This record gives sequence, C-alpha cells and structure tokens, in this order.
Amino acid sequence: MSTTHDAVVIGSGFGGAIAALRLAEAGHEVLVLERGRRYRPQDFPRDVRDTDALLWRRPERGGRGLFDLRFLSGIATATAAGVGGGSLVYAGIHYRPQAKVFEDPRWPAPFTLDSLGPYYDRVAADLGVAPLPAGIQVPKRDAFHLAGKALGRRTEDPPMAIGWDRVQGPGEGRRPCQLCAECEYGCTHGAKSSLDLTHLARAEAMGARVRAGCQVSHLAAAPGGGWEVHYRDLDARQDKVVVGRRVVVAAGTLGSNELLLRSRDLVRSLPKLPADLGRGYSGNGDFLGNIQNVTLPLEPWRGPDVTSIMWHEDDEGQGFVVATPTFNQAVMEVLASHGQPPARRLGPLGPPLWRRLPGLLSAGLRSGLLARPLARTMPGAGAAERMTTVFAIGRDNAGGRLLLRRGKLDMVWDYARENRALILRQREAMQALAQAYGGSYADFPTWGPFQRTLTVHNLGGCALSSDPQRGVVGVDGQVHGHPGLYVADGSVIPTSIGSHPVSTISAVAEWIAERVVASFA
Repeated sequence: MSTTHDAVVIGSGFGGAIAALRLAEAGHEVLVLERGRRYRPQDFPRDVRDTDALLWRRPERGGRGLFDLRFLSGIATATAAGVGGGSLVYAGIHYRPQAKVFEDPRWPAPFTLDSLGPYYDRVAADLGVAPLPAGIQVPKRDAFHLAGKALGRRTEDPPMAIGWDRVQGPGEGRRPCQLCAECEYGCTHGAKSSLDLTHLARAEAMGARVRAGCQVSHLAAAPGGGWEVHYRDLDARQDKVVVGRRVVVAAGTLGSNELLLRSRDLVRSLPKLPADLGRGYSGNGDFLGNIQNVTLPLEPWRGPDVTSIMWHEDDEGQGFVVATPTFNQAVMEVLASHGQPPARRLGPLGPPLWRRLPGLLSAGLRSGLLARPLARTMPGAGAAERMTTVFAIGRDNAGGRLLLRRGKLDMVWDYARENRALILRQREAMQALAQAYGGSYADFPTWGPFQRTLTVHNLGGCALSSDPQRGVVGVDGQVHGHPGLYVADGSVIPTSIGSHPVSTISAVAEWIAERVVASFA
C-alpha cells in the first residue's frame, strides 16, 4: 500500500529544506523523508564515547548518530544525519565564490554569478547572515588578520548564519551565540540558523510533513504516474512506499548518488538513469592540517569555529581559501596532546589499514583513548591555547567517480596524483601561515600515512548539464529522461567551488525549487 503526495522530498539539508519550503509556500502537499533523527539544541551529543549517538553506522542496531564518516577508497568524507542535514554541523559560513568558477565549461550556460545573484540574496535573507561583529574580542581572529597582512594576503570575515544578538527562527530556549566554538557539533544554544529552525519550521507551519528515521532505499516509476519512493521506517522496522507526483532527491551528494546508483544498478528499478551518474565527484579541494606552538595565545575556543578566511587568488587559476577552524577547549586539549603526525607513509600497509580506520576510530572513542588528553603528549605537541587546525578549500579537478561495490557506495579517484599541483600550493600556503604565526605545521593524520584527504564538502555525481548525453540533470534540476524526478543538492554542482560551497549549493537549490514549483502550473 502507498500514499500519493504532490511532492516527496528525500533529505532535509539545504536542497531538501529549500524545496520543501518553496513547495509549501505554493500550496502543495509535501512530505519530507529524513534518515536521521530530530534534534533539539540540548539533544546534540557531547559524550564522544557514546558512539551510537555520535556516529551514523548500523542504523538498524541503534547506531543512528549525528556524524556519517566514510573512508571511501579515494577519499574520506564527513556528513551529517538529522533533520536539517549538514546545517546542523557546518560552521555557518555564507559567501559567494569567485565569478571565474562559472567560466568552467562544465557549468551550463544559464549559470553565472550574476544569474544566481537573486538566489544568493534570498538564502542570505532567510538565514539572517551577518559577520562576527568587530566589537567582540576574539584573539584568534586578530591573529589571523595579522598573519594575512604579514603575508600580503586578503582576509575577510564572511557572513555567518549565526545569531550574534538575536536568533533567526522559532524555538524554545534559544540564545544568541555564546562564543563557545561548538558550531560543528550541533549548537546546544540554538544560536545557529540551522534549517530545522528556519526553512523546515516555516514549511511545517504551512502544512509540510517531515518524517525522521526514514531511510530511502530506491526509486521506481509509479504505475499511475509519478515516482515510487521505497524506504525503511527505522523506528517501526518496516519497509514502506510512498508516491510523489514530483520527487526531489536531496539526500546530500553521497546519499543522492547512492540512492540513484542503487535504483539503476542494483535494484534496476530505474535502468535508464544517465550513464554519467556518479561521475564528476569533487571534494572541493579540501585539505587539512594543524599549526602548533605559535608564539601568541590564540584562545582558540573563544568565538565561532571559524571567524575569517584568507584568499589565495594568484595561483594559476587554482585559487583557494584558507581558514583556521577551532573547537571547544576540551577538544583542543585532546588534539594538542596527540601532537603533530610525522610526515611518512605506511607503504603497502596503507590500503588495508585505511579500510580498518572506521572501526579503529570507533574503538578509540569508546575506550577513551581519543576522547581525552593523553597522559604523555606526543611529539610536536604544544599548549592547546597555542594551537589551531588549518583548512584549505580549493578547486580540484572533480575527477572522482562514485559507484557501488558489493552494494555499498565507494569511489574511484587517485586524488593525490590528479591534484598534485593544487595540494602543493595549499601545503605551501599553510606552512607560510604557520611561519607567520611563529608555529610549526603538520598535515592531517590521514595524509602522510595514506595520501588521502578528508572532505566535508562533497560535490558532484549528478551534474547539471544542458546536453542529455552529458551530465545527469537538466538546467531545471530534472533528471534527463525522467519527467518529475529532480535532484537538488551538492550533487548537481558540476565543478569544485574553490571556497566554502554552501551558499552556491543553496542558491542553485533555490533556482531548482523555483522550477519544480513552476512545473505544477
């Protein structure tokens, strides 16, 4: 048995929440299916030893946590599970990329920085974005701007979806930002304008329904028109089906690709999905490191996670930005005690150990080994107040391919070889920043031993295209050859962005939502 809805939206991150709101505003009956749970600000996990609350793994057995960490063959990724999607755990940064990003021929002709301008404006207005006020004293911001000046680099404090003096959207017990550097763990004060408190709350007030704990497995054409959405109700432990006259796939880049690949290649309920499905994946050029032993106190746990960005615009068309995200005091003390990883590779032990890392990480958290400062600090460790992580975001070649292996999502991509020039420039920039801080630099632990980066900015695999023979969705977000089936999240972005991508993902989602609504006329 199934029920039919005007629109079924799969996922509640930026693509899904925007689609749900616009459809509800237009008077349509909307159902949103979200695999994760609904969080109140006070519900976000803080005990890192409770891995079932922290990590999304084995959901049927209770492992339905906030963070979905995947160590794919080509790259490691971090996403979120919960009503509000990635907005629950992102830093809240919103700004526009450089115009030259859209000059890449992989972007269809209608998309430019100017054509997306009204949609960027709409996103910023709905989230109430504003930069960290200059009058608030934040030592790590001051140090970053001083370093930028010494290096001759342009720095800025980008707007953020954080309530500095008042919160955006409804919700009991919410408070303005407490400068606790916990944005990326779920804001326990409700200061961040996450989508559950903004777009989704407005959509629900207009009649949209959001069902948490519903993991979609595959799609199929409905006999009477529209599209069947097959999902598992994780609470009831039942398989169910609903039908949408329009279906918007917005499960995040990994989730949307996995769902569509399963529908085409495993269940074979949609065998004619485009051949390019899964191709053109990008990690948005993310590269991580840390800086320790700086010569001035940073007080890294005061302020939001990220305050500022530094532009590197003169790098032969491979421009990137650098930021210095930090976390609360307890986390910074743990990170500092683990020191700086040595720059060496494990050789033939690398790939097998790489595949075991998720289990080792869970064991390390449960045992407390990775949850508290080490009694004896590792080489290179310095005081926690003199440490920061450092994060470069660039324009990789978007050369990854997502596919299914034994029914699970994996990736084919020799990231290190194909993006060698970008990585070299990013590491040089981060080392220069460390010198400007008077500190020492080291790569993120997954790089030296495994030559694998970790990204929090998954893009591509369902690329926009004006040519049905190239890409997966048209310029309206509709899957080529599948009327009424749309994709609207980071997976439709056909290139890397080279800076924080959420504003662009959201602007494109607004563009697509407008066209989904128009399709009912």
